[in-house]
Amino acid sequence: MSRSGEFCPRCGETIEERGERPSKPGGGGPKSVLCDDCYFEEFDLVDAPDRVEVTVCGRCGAVQRGNRWVDVGADDYTDVAVDAVTEALGVHVDAESISWQVAPEQVDETTIRMHCQFSGVLRGTALTEEVMVPVKIGRGTCERCGRIAGGSFASVVQVRADDRTPTDEELTRAREIAEAYIADREQKGDRNAFITEVGEVEEGLNMKISTNQMGQGIAKQMVEELGGSFSDSERLISEDDDGNKLYRVTFAVRLPRYRPGEIIDPEDGNGPVLVTSVRGNLKGRRLASGERYEASFEDENAPDAERLGEREDAEETTLVAVEDDHAVQVLDPETYQTKSVPRPDYLDTDAESVPVLKSRAGLHVLPEDDG
Repeated sequence: MSRSGEFCPRCGETIEERGERPSKPGGGGPKSVLCDDCYFEEFDLVDAPDRVEVTVCGRCGAVQRGNRWVDVGADDYTDVAVDAVTEALGVHVDAESISWQVAPEQVDETTIRMHCQFSGVLRGTALTEEVMVPVKIGRGTCERCGRIAGGSFASVVQVRADDRTPTDEELTRAREIAEAYIADREQKGDRNAFITEVGEVEEGLNMKISTNQMGQGIAKQMVEELGGSFSDSERLISEDDDGNKLYRVTFAVRLPRYRPGEIIDPEDGNGPVLVTSVRGNLKGRRLASGERYEASFEDENAPDAERLGEREDAEETTLVAVEDDHAVQVLDPETYQTKSVPRPDYLDTDAESVPVLKSRAGLHVLPEDDG
């Protein structure tokens, strides 16, 4: 290979000609270069810190990155340590075809040694270098968990029912709806999403929610699934540093007066109704005829009616005979006497037995399902 006519400023050896060379950092331009031996002696392929520290929230496992906390969803912190070391390492700017691999070594619960091996090409020469970077895992408390521990909340969702007490099933489902809503927001990266407290009271359920927007979203979803309506009221609690007023909002969810599966008598002269839906307005089926029933909006979706029982109160009894298009004979499940009862259009006349409900309104055949 030809000689360039230049001399290494450090050792004085003649530098071989290889085209334009990168300059020494801080040097006097492209011609201020070292020979390969001196160049490789002075510079490392990798610039690694003596130690990397990672702060992890001891409650939720989020990792602090700069001034913010990030949910990483890690079962352990090996991957977190790899990411932290990756960000901290620096590779020589003139190196090409860089590749690296890492072998973590768990020393104890808070220390991971990262054994890193790098390879690359510098000045046409293949180089390899190994470094070991210890990663120290520290514990802290993220802002979100600090707020939860401090009982912080901006809204309250109250679950009640119209003219009755919510059932255990309704309260369980209401809680599941709220938890699913918050979980969805968390999955989308919203660290302001949390439920501070859930408490059952005699009238229903109280839930303290992190923000007003989320409280409203939860109340809306409860009504969409369980029926009823909700209202809101706000109360001034303080002012922030800029003088802006801060309000706490209560969202009062009121579940419908009647539930699917209840049998009620609207007392309109057309007989009892099996409630099939309470979403929007009240819907059901007449037990005497099988006709569809729907409460008008003028009744505010909950007409005055007498509660007669529930579908689960029905008993299976024998279908004795079909009298005509309007009546059948069944066996009274209490007296075992044959009774003539209305024949609804959903009744299967070929059935051997049918579910019936005996109440103050008489004996009625129920449909096999709520369709």
